[in-house]
Amino acid sequence: MDHLFWAGLFSILWVDVLLSGDNAVVISLVSNQLPPNQRKWGIIGGTAAAIVLRVVMSFFAGLLLNVPALSLLGGVYLLKVAADLLIGGDEAGTPDVASTLKAAIITIALADASMSLDNVMAIAALSHGNMLLMALGVLLSIPLVIAGSAIISMVIGRFPILTWAGAALLGWVAGGIISADPLASTYLNHHAASVVGLLIVLAVGWFYSRREEAEAVA
Repeated sequence: MDHLFWAGLFSILWVDVLLSGDNAVVISLVSNQLPPNQRKWGIIGGTAAAIVLRVVMSFFAGLLLNVPALSLLGGVYLLKVAADLLIGGDEAGTPDVASTLKAAIITIALADASMSLDNVMAIAALSHGNMLLMALGVLLSIPLVIAGSAIISMVIGRFPILTWAGAALLGWVAGGIISADPLASTYLNHHAASVVGLLIVLAVGWFYSRREEAEAVA
């Protein structure tokens, strides 16, 4: 518990603040598709499931960083989640991405896992092998994510158009995750991939919204 420990803890807390925003966005967006009486449990359950996965990932942080295609798959999944938030189900009657509490928690956990590798790696590096510091880093992220999710969910409830902004942000993050994968980093520019991810999500959402308008008119 010397000054190095406290410096490390402060650094981890700061990283949590900086990197938890995206996670809070995906939790709030997915939870907002639930009925009002289930949204709180969607946030709590989704955050709890995501934290469990973070703990597991923390113990294998070094190995995860070098697994080819892991970030690639995570980024593609996150793109799908972002697009589904704007589509709200397909023409065959597929339920929304968060039509049930269980589906919402699973979606949140998987999306959060795909976004949390940078957070986990940062905490692992700052803890310098100190398991207490690593555990505190993961635990400190819990209230930040829950509080951020609750606030964002309340704002989106008042201004539904922000769902588009949140989905676009997730598309940007997904593009960056894909470009960071060892299999893609040589060929993809990080910022260009982020822009493409954002544009893909908005294009899919626009296409389906226009099709729904045409069907409504017909």
